[in-house]
Amino acid sequence: MSIRVENLSKIYGQQKAVNNLTFKVNSGEIVGFLGPNGAGKTTTMKILTCFIPPTFGKAFINDLDVEENSIEVRRQIGYLPEHNPLYMDMYVKEFLSFVASTYQIKQTQKRVQEMIELTGLQVEQKKKIGQLSKGYRQRVGLAQAMIHNPSVLILDEPTSGLDPNQIIEIRNLIKTIGKDKTVMLSTHIMQEVEAMCNRVMIINKGNIVADGNPAELKQSFKKQLELMISFGTPLTNEQINQLNAFGNVKAIDDLSFVINSDMNEQILKKELFNFAVNHQNTISEMKVNESTLEDLFKNVTQ
Repeated sequence: MSIRVENLSKIYGQQKAVNNLTFKVNSGEIVGFLGPNGAGKTTTMKILTCFIPPTFGKAFINDLDVEENSIEVRRQIGYLPEHNPLYMDMYVKEFLSFVASTYQIKQTQKRVQEMIELTGLQVEQKKKIGQLSKGYRQRVGLAQAMIHNPSVLILDEPTSGLDPNQIIEIRNLIKTIGKDKTVMLSTHIMQEVEAMCNRVMIINKGNIVADGNPAELKQSFKKQLELMISFGTPLTNEQINQLNAFGNVKAIDDLSFVINSDMNEQILKKELFNFAVNHQNTISEMKVNESTLEDLFKNVTQ
């Protein structure tokens, strides 16, 4: 068990930032840790990485208590904070060598070069960090988080500031790393979660409100069938009213409608086909709108 959290709470004055969280993350899992701003994501990550203590409860990294064994825990985790702290006047290789020395890594230069190649920093490796774009600074942050080969990676907004091509590269890198490490990452980009993560935890107001496989969660929180239909000719007001027999109808224009229904998908499609035939109309398009991670997120956090 790589990460274990038991009844974890963090209170600031009258505000409860984290409320009695309990969860486990196994080795090899890539977990997307989602939530609105102020939900408690960063606070939880800071507790796991020994930056702040919990008010109540316990957190363990590889069965090590983050409060009682903080030095050893830090050796076993790699952390990329939301606001990536870097020494702007240091050169890329110089900075990574410095970080490697703090972990007492043997063959420092070899390991630094491995990280530069792994994170795609070859072209920029001889520049000062202050001269780099935000995307390349993020790569430097990822390199320093991984340089000591930790078993657990905790990444707060790892693709922040990257262009689409860089996002794909970092996404593939994280997926590769996640095969033999535990990765816990926060992001507001739902496409990133679906592309990288095999598990999603959503936190809201300090509480976990959803936890599981992304596809299964989307299906379980989908309360109604949503179907879009387009007719060949416009419907009359009377015909539109008749559509309401199949569910809640929302007009897109005079030809197209979205129907939210409790009916079975195949039965609904058959009834709509019969409806069109009975009114001497045709159907030019009919499709079910699949539930998205955004739908799930809004459902459990609003």
